[in-house]
Amino acid sequence: MPLNPGLEGGGGIFAEKAMKRVLFIGWLFVAFAGSAQVIPLKPENWAFPPGAVEFGDSAGVARMKIVDGRWFVKLKDTDLGDGTIEFDDIPIDESFAIFYFRLQDSLENETFYFRPVWAHNHPYAMEAVQYTPVVKGVMYWDALPHYQTFSDFSVDKPNHVKIILSGKQMRVWVNHPERPTLEVPYLEGNTTHGTFAFQGKHIISNLVVKPGQVEGLSPVPGMDPTDFDSRYLRHWHLTEPDTTGEDKMRAGRLGISGIPGEHAVWRPIDAERRGFVNLSRIYGGTSSMAVSRTMWLKTTIHAREAKTVQLRLGFLDDISMFVNGRLIYSDKNIFGFPAVKVPNGRLSIENATVNVPLKAGDNELMVGIRGNFYSWGIVARLDDLDGVGLER
Repeated sequence: MPLNPGLEGGGGIFAEKAMKRVLFIGWLFVAFAGSAQVIPLKPENWAFPPGAVEFGDSAGVARMKIVDGRWFVKLKDTDLGDGTIEFDDIPIDESFAIFYFRLQDSLENETFYFRPVWAHNHPYAMEAVQYTPVVKGVMYWDALPHYQTFSDFSVDKPNHVKIILSGKQMRVWVNHPERPTLEVPYLEGNTTHGTFAFQGKHIISNLVVKPGQVEGLSPVPGMDPTDFDSRYLRHWHLTEPDTTGEDKMRAGRLGISGIPGEHAVWRPIDAERRGFVNLSRIYGGTSSMAVSRTMWLKTTIHAREAKTVQLRLGFLDDISMFVNGRLIYSDKNIFGFPAVKVPNGRLSIENATVNVPLKAGDNELMVGIRGNFYSWGIVARLDDLDGVGLER
């Protein structure tokens, strides 16, 4: 899971003359929109902390080597929404080599990145390349495991990267022009345009941008694979989050004493794509692993007669589930912690299967959920709807 220390603090203060030159370059970028733009790999075009980047050339090719991967290295005075971005990249960072695009600031942007630690000597590792948005400062890395795939990239010679952005869709090629390496039918971030930045250790060369050139890629979102699956629990009500300190967390999982009372204020919330009830979209994340936030969700399941149904459940990070006031399930799913759920602490309906006892008539399904690590929320789907109706 990538770190995101932010953009602030990088780049220093440039003289007025240098700033005018950069603004002129930015004007050229807009004025010649539609034509290919070679982005200069020179220090005056980039914002970065002192000592973080080395500029030079190899065999006559300009290169930008990021030697301190903790910081953003941001292209100045550039704004791109749709178009094609190409560059050669040697991801020399053992953990993450990240490319940010449509970047507004450290809180709102989109990312594509290499995971060299996974891909080295493992050409079919699914974690090799990944996409995630950053929304309200939260990387949705753990909520979107379907936006990753294998890639046979190299860590000691240049890999050619080509990214096409068109409205809500993105395609990425790494080394193989005949077939996309990663296709994202729905860019999940809030931004529609912005500049670029790199983070992690890279060696970058041949950076070219083609504004507006999308090679026929539709800007319309691609199909949600769950769109025609009526078994997902998509309509809920939720309370406001309650901040929980470390001492309270240690007292145990969410119990029946924590269920909101009759005076609690509830508001509706609908699931996003793939049935994800995304609490991060509304409330962001938390600033510390020692502090979590607790929220309650509820929905109604109607049964023609008493029966037990199976519920496939995905959740981040700590959950307790009640039916008609009775606790039926409680567990944790946090990357890197014991008892982490398949797939490796990320959100999926593979996380858990819960037997839900229903009485005849309306049943209140209530979920208490804590978030303290990247994104948080749930996805829930019944195995079948025989004799069962969901809140619509």
